[in-house]
Amino acid sequence: MTTTVAARTDQEIQRDVLAELDWDAQTRPTEIGVTVAEGVVTLTGQVDSYARRWAAERCAHRVRGVRAVASELDVDLPVADRRTDADIAIAASRALEWDSFVPAERLDVTVADGWVMLRGEVEYGFQRRTAERELRRLRGVRGVTNLVEVRPPTPPSDEQNRRDLRRLLVRRTGTERVDARVEGDTVVLAGVVRAWWQREEAERAAWALPGVREVHVGIVVTD
Repeated sequence: MTTTVAARTDQEIQRDVLAELDWDAQTRPTEIGVTVAEGVVTLTGQVDSYARRWAAERCAHRVRGVRAVASELDVDLPVADRRTDADIAIAASRALEWDSFVPAERLDVTVADGWVMLRGEVEYGFQRRTAERELRRLRGVRGVTNLVEVRPPTPPSDEQNRRDLRRLLVRRTGTERVDARVEGDTVVLAGVVRAWWQREEAERAAWALPGVREVHVGIVVTD
């Protein structure tokens, strides 16, 4: 499938990233600097939580025309939010146990200087992402490194995954203009949709495939 999309200037992308940061309730745009060079967005500044840093990165990724995001945001926790590594480790273990979609018994958590290291094995990529999302939200966390492996009991073939994903994409997005390529544990999505919810549903559908560890979204949302 071939789609022609007008290239966007760095100035247009910068303007839209700033607007997205201003619109998102989880970010404080006055704290964040945005520069763009050849479609690559660099975020600079200081935020007061890892969750806020992640939200800013997601804002940048959502903007049409962005090729990549380089995050140079520093996390400077307020005194009231600082916790010992032991407290964070206990909170992390409980958060994973309370989430029914996460096989907590198959995951290990290590905390050093507020940075959480997550290891273990799961069957689905969405479980890996859900576990990381639970840890990002915890008070006192300065960062998360996710080393969880995705290993389904019986890995399906790439062709079977592609066929299943194609049907799922049409069912969830209501369009056949999204193309999917499956290469081992990686899914590459491309195409054009008319709304952000279609792009997000396509990404969620890709993560639902067994054995998927990475999803690259190249779907363009038309204005």
